[in-house]
Parts: sequence; structure tokens; C-alpha cells
Amino acid sequence: MAASDRMMLGPLVGSIDQGTSSTRFLVFNAKTSELLSHHQVEIMQKFPKEGWVEQDPKEILSSVHECVEKTCEKLQQLNIDITNIKAIGVSNQRETTVVWDKTTGEPLYNAIVWLDLRTQATVERLLKKIPGKNKSFFKFRTGLPLSTYFSAVKLRWLLDNVEEIKQAVGDGRAMFGTIDSWLIWSLTGGKNGGVHCTDVTNASRTMLFNIHSLEWDPELCRFFDIPMEILPKVRSSSEIYGLMKSGALTGVPISGCLGDQSAALVGQMCFQDGQAKNTYGTGCFLLCNTGQKSVFSEHGLLTTIAYKLGRDKPVCYALEGSVAIAGAVVRWLRDNLGILKTSQEVEKLAAEVGTSYGCYFVPAFSGLYAPYWEPSARGIICGLTQFTNKNHIAFAALEAVCFQTRELLDAINKDCGVPLNQLQVDGGMTNNKVLMQLQSDILCIPVVKPSMPETTALGAAMAAGAAEGVGIWSLNPGDLTAVTCERFEPQINPEESEFRFARWKKAVMKSMDWVTSDISSNGDTSIFCSLPLGLYIMSSMIILIGAKYISG
Repeated sequence: MAASDRMMLGPLVGSIDQGTSSTRFLVFNAKTSELLSHHQVEIMQKFPKEGWVEQDPKEILSSVHECVEKTCEKLQQLNIDITNIKAIGVSNQRETTVVWDKTTGEPLYNAIVWLDLRTQATVERLLKKIPGKNKSFFKFRTGLPLSTYFSAVKLRWLLDNVEEIKQAVGDGRAMFGTIDSWLIWSLTGGKNGGVHCTDVTNASRTMLFNIHSLEWDPELCRFFDIPMEILPKVRSSSEIYGLMKSGALTGVPISGCLGDQSAALVGQMCFQDGQAKNTYGTGCFLLCNTGQKSVFSEHGLLTTIAYKLGRDKPVCYALEGSVAIAGAVVRWLRDNLGILKTSQEVEKLAAEVGTSYGCYFVPAFSGLYAPYWEPSARGIICGLTQFTNKNHIAFAALEAVCFQTRELLDAINKDCGVPLNQLQVDGGMTNNKVLMQLQSDILCIPVVKPSMPETTALGAAMAAGAAEGVGIWSLNPGDLTAVTCERFEPQINPEESEFRFARWKKAVMKSMDWVTSDISSNGDTSIFCSLPLGLYIMSSMIILIGAKYISG
């Protein structure tokens, strides 16, 4: 790269994108939004029991350090001066819950991932405290239904079941946070003065936060019996939180923080009331900006904070449809069934047949999220014949992602009153052209994909670069870089789309009520949990021993 080219780069902004499946660090040009370099590390998910999903907070932190260092090395190989990196933003998987010891800096338990279902018994116990067992009792304060999905019930489970955490809380050593809090605290010094904070978008996913007053809610904390002193300080999504204390970017301010779906909304530049985007990652998340007004859904959607881009800036809200399993179904086909060698192979398998041949896949591995909020559901594949093969199942898996998005879009159209005439999309799965065409066919509207799909990381970078005291990224509509897009138009008639969607809905009904609340909450499926079977086995053993004794 010529010296003149290096001079034209101008200020740069780094972005930590910590997702469920991987961690990445990306560097953008603040003037052009161009992605200059990045590095990615896959994160291990642990499944210690059925329905349990955990990650190692230290592995997550280590992956961030590795991605930062590797990206800086790549930039130096490109003759790009890393001292031009003037700010760092953080976007993160939301709801995932970490508790750590502030005196040692060590996590006190694995992170409980947002997908985790172990807290179903906790939810049911808490529901008994609510008049009429109404899951939506706190909806107008939090925007959320009582569910295993959100951080408060995960934290309640940790306090009830992990002795080290109970002891640390009693001793005043415990800190709670979602992944953003854990990373910012660790990167700004950790036990040596790290900053314990979160932003409004992540706080709004805990079920402990009042989305109107923008404060931790004492009544909610009393309901969940959560000590408020372990909670992080809530800040805006765009301000300087602290400085990097180690590595190649020591001294660079961390000045942007957004939950991943809010970051994607910002990265897609959905700043106007009524603009929406759908992100295809581990799960699938459709957000529609409702401006400075919080709109409450009558069709199973969440009300969440979209962003607050500065301490003195207004808060903006969004309606959100959340699907637990999107990209995760492809990972399941690869890792559990072994019908794929790589995640990318699913596109080739699906394209070879071009149809599911009547096979429908409901990937309710963690129950059903929006619009059903049904934790008793489980995954099913139905409509199988002797003709069905792995290609049809691969196609049905992609189709399932599209059908779930159709349900979210229908709900948002009903709540907003004005149907979307196109869908803006982003996330790793959008590289799959078969999926994108399927999505357009099933929605019967165009699907628009930006040529630079890293909108989640871009959104965090924008928030960081625009922060007061940094000021290198303008968020004024006239200054935002125009985005080139790839467009997918519907190629089937609406009648066929409706027929396939109706069959999908029939399959969804079949997936309901597979799990009942009387199943042991710790996942113990021992045969001795069934008393009649246990008595049968014990009596049979006594008869055999008696017969042997008599014959002897």
C-alpha cells in the first residue's frame, strides 16, 4: 500500500463482536465504513445436561484478546498503522449471564447461555407469586414475559444452586453482568480497577430494568430476590466507559456498547420509525424501530430498547421477534447428525433437490420463542417418507428458518399496522443464497442484503466512533455512507407460499406440549424416577435371588 493510500485511511474504529458461536474483532474506516481486517475464533458450547447450555467466560475473554492481537498483526502486514484505531465498540450475545469474583477476577460458574432451559422450574415457581400466574405481569415495565430466556431467572438459579456464588454475594465479592459487562470490566483492568457497567440495550434484556425510567427496578429486584449491589451501572450505548489496559491497543477507549441485535439495527441504519431488520445468527431476530415511543405487542413480540446513542440523547425503542434456533440448526445437522462436514455445505445439499418433498422441520430445541413463548415444545421432523434423504432434511432446515421469520413478520405487521414492503437482512446465514431466495418466496416480498454483511460489528463501531470525546463517526443521516445491496425477489406464487406456510403451522402445533413440568428439573431421567417401574425391577431382583437360594 502506497504512503498516500495510508494517509487517506483516516481514523479507524475497532469492534468486538462476541456472539454465541464465535468471537470476532473487526476494524472499520470511520469515514467510509469500509471493513479493513478482522479475525474470528469459534467458541465452544457445553451441554452438561439436556436443555443446559454453558460457555466458559475465561475462554470468551481469551478469544477477545486473541482476535484483537491477530487483527492488529494483519493490519500491520497491510501497512496500516494501528495507532489510527481511536475507539473500540462492543456488541455481544444478550441475556447470557456471568457472575464473577471482583477480588480475584475469576468467574464463579460457567456463563449460562441465553438458550439454556434449566430455569423452567424457577420460572414456574416465580409464576406462583404472580396473580393469575400471568407471564406478562411485568410486561409494561420490562417489555418482556417471564421466561427462561432472560437474565433474571438465570441469576436466580445461580443464587439458588451454586454455593460459591451464594458465599461471594454474602461476602460482598460477587459481580453480575451479561457478556458486555464481563468483557468491559476485564478489558479496563479487571480486579485492578475495571469498570463494572452495561448499556441500556443489554440491561433491558435482564427483566430487572425499567425501560421507561432507565434504571434498575427495586420492586423487580425484590420479586426475583436479587441484591442490587451486584448489578452493573447502566450507561448509554455511546460514551467512553474506560480504556484498554493491555495488549496492542492499550490506552484506546472502549466507547460503544450494544446488544448484538440493537447493534445490527444501528449497522443497518434503521434510525427511522418503522424501519426493520432481520439478523440470521445462532437465532433469528427481527427488530422494528418504533422511535421514542415504546409499543407493546398483542401478538407475542417483545418491547426492547433499540439504542441510546449518547448520555444526553433520547432513548429509542423497538418491537422484537426472537427465534431461538436459526443458524444453530445447521450446526446441529453438522455436529449431531453428521450429514454435513461444514456449515456451508447445507446450501449445496438443499440446492441439489430444491424442495423438502413434504418434509417439515420445527427446530424447537429450546422450546418456541416468539410468537408462542412455549417452553414445552421440542424439535420435530415430520412428513418423512422412504424417499426422504439428507438433502430434503437440509432443505427443510433452511425452510424452517424462513417460516419462523414469516411468523415474526406477520406479528410485526399486525402490531405496527403498516406491512413491511421489503426485509433488510444481515448475519452469517445471509451468505446462503438458497436461504435468501427461500426467504423472499415465503414472505412474498423482496429481501435486501447489504454487500457488507457485518452490520452487527459495524453498529458497535458506529456507536464507539460517535461517542462524546471520540467524535470521529458522524451519525447524521446526510453523512452516512450509502450501502450497496443484493436484492432477492419472490419467484413462486403467493398461493404456493401460503400452502407451505400452513403445513409448517400444522407441524408447529405437533411440536407443542412434549415436556411437562413434573419432569425432574435437573434432567435426571433415571428409570428409578418412575416408581412403578422401579418397584418392578426391585421385585424381579428379589425373586431371582430367592429362586437361586431355593435351588441351591
